[in-house]
Formats: sequence, structure tokens, C-alpha cells
Amino acid sequence: MEINFDPNRTATGAASPSGMAPAVDPVKDSDQKSFMADVINASREVPVLVDFWATWCGPCKTLTPTLEKVVRAAQGRVRLVKIDIDQNRALVQQLSQMGLPLQSVPTVVAFWQGQIADLFQGALPEGDIKKFIEQILKVAGGQLPSAELLTEAKTAVEEGDFQGALELFGTVAQAEPENPEALAGVARCLMMLGEEDQALAVLDSAPAKIKDHAAVSAVRSALELAVEGRRARERFAEYEARVAADPDDHAARIDLAIALNAADERAAATDVLIEAVKRDRAWNEEAARKQLLKFFEAWGMTDPATLAGRRKLSTLLFR
Repeated sequence: MEINFDPNRTATGAASPSGMAPAVDPVKDSDQKSFMADVINASREVPVLVDFWATWCGPCKTLTPTLEKVVRAAQGRVRLVKIDIDQNRALVQQLSQMGLPLQSVPTVVAFWQGQIADLFQGALPEGDIKKFIEQILKVAGGQLPSAELLTEAKTAVEEGDFQGALELFGTVAQAEPENPEALAGVARCLMMLGEEDQALAVLDSAPAKIKDHAAVSAVRSALELAVEGRRARERFAEYEARVAADPDDHAARIDLAIALNAADERAAATDVLIEAVKRDRAWNEEAARKQLLKFFEAWGMTDPATLAGRRKLSTLLFR
């Protein structure tokens, strides 16, 4: 048997893999006789992962079921071929001579367009396997279904369709309970729809692994600011008067900034807090600076107001 490909050449995305759901199970066992058809030829249509395993391999018993789960969830965008190294020694020997490190298992090799795209060894957790497959699909010009749904959900948010976005985020969150973007998206949409108690309940139910993820923390901060903002808006005139009467009334400045943020006047809220930091950075354990950082977290690290505010804060602190 001869395999006509160069293992040292990395595949580049030519045509995009098919996004159609598979008519048959995308997971199969194969052998040295079928390797060309099941792996090399098949990889010209969609990326193919080859799981080299052995019956005596403990980590294989953990890795293989996880691989199967993630591949099946990809709905035909990627396939998995399983090779028992003990039953296919001739194939393993040939691939090893061509440079593949198959001396230890599990080893997973990704093929695209008949070439090796990437590989990993050892039993990775599910999240890392998803990242590995996402990178392979990116090379092949595609992405996982969950990534597509998240993109659609974010577009719906930008268009103001929070109900539609909620359904899309919810679909991903149900399929991937530890996906922080999906869970945060559900909570943020509930908040925008006026269901703040439900949004908080969603955040409180987040798995421990993602409770402190930036996306989840950002929504929690936004919820807290929404509640604080409603209270502050009712006393907006009072806070303005207090600051006008005493420019060093930093408590009033912070409350004024919270009220401005609630009115979506982010630049003004930033300037009020920058002034407080400028006047007395250490006041109340740097309360003004910490409040500004809370704004940044709630707005998002790439929001224009966050970027502008960070520049102002940096200029002030490091001048």
C-alpha cells in the first residue's frame, strides 16, 4: 500500500467543506486497506480526524467518546476515523516512517485536502478538542454550528432583535452548557427584554468553570449597573447640584456617573469619573477608578467608549 501525500506539508484552505448534515454517521472505524478512501480522499471534501488508539490505552477510553461527541455535534462539517494501531501495524509503520509520531497513543491527526493540517497527543478535555476542531475548520473555510449560531445571535443583537438573539443563544447554551458566550448572551438578552430577575438566575446557574469568565462577569456588571442606574437617575439633579456646590464631593460624582451611564451617556460618565480620579485617586480605596473599570467591563473591552476611557485613564495615571 502506498499513500501519496507529504506529511510535512500543511494543508491550506482551498474549497470550503460542506456544511450539510451527514446522511450517515460521521464517525467510523477504518483500517490500512481503507485508509486512502476513508481519510485521504474523504479529506478533500471535509476535514477528517484520525484517532489512533489501542485497546490497552487508558487515556484512549476517555478521549475517543469525547471526540465522537464533538464530531457528531459538528453535523457533518468534520469526520472522525478510528484506527486501532495493533490491528494496523503496517499502516502505523509507514506513517511513522513518513514523520508522524505514532509511538504513543492516543494521537489524533487532522487531514484536509489530502494533507496533514494539525495533530495532538494525549486525552484533551472537551473544550480543547472543540478549539482544535475550530482551528481545522477555519483552515478549511468553515466553522462549528455553534459558532455560526453565535454569529447570527450577535448580528440579531446589533439589529435590536433581542428575542431572536435569545433563541439563538439559548440553542447553543442548551447544547453546550459550559459555553460562556452563549450563557452570557442569554442573560444579556433577558436583561434587554426587561427580565432582569431571570437574567440574574441564568448567571447564578452558570457552571463553576465559567462563572468568572469575562463574558459572564460583564453581564453581571451590566445588571448591577442597571439597578444602580435607575436609583441614580431619580436623583440626577441632586447629584449635579452637590458636585456643583462641592467639586470634591466624590460620592456624588460617582453617583452622577452611574446616572449618566444609565442614560447611555458613556463618554460623560467616563469624564465625571476621570475628574474624580484626577482630584483624589485614593479616595475611598480608589472608588472612582474601580467604578470606571466596572463600566468598562459592562460595556465590553472593545466598545469605543471603553477604548476611549482606557486611554484617558492611562494618560492620567501614567503621566
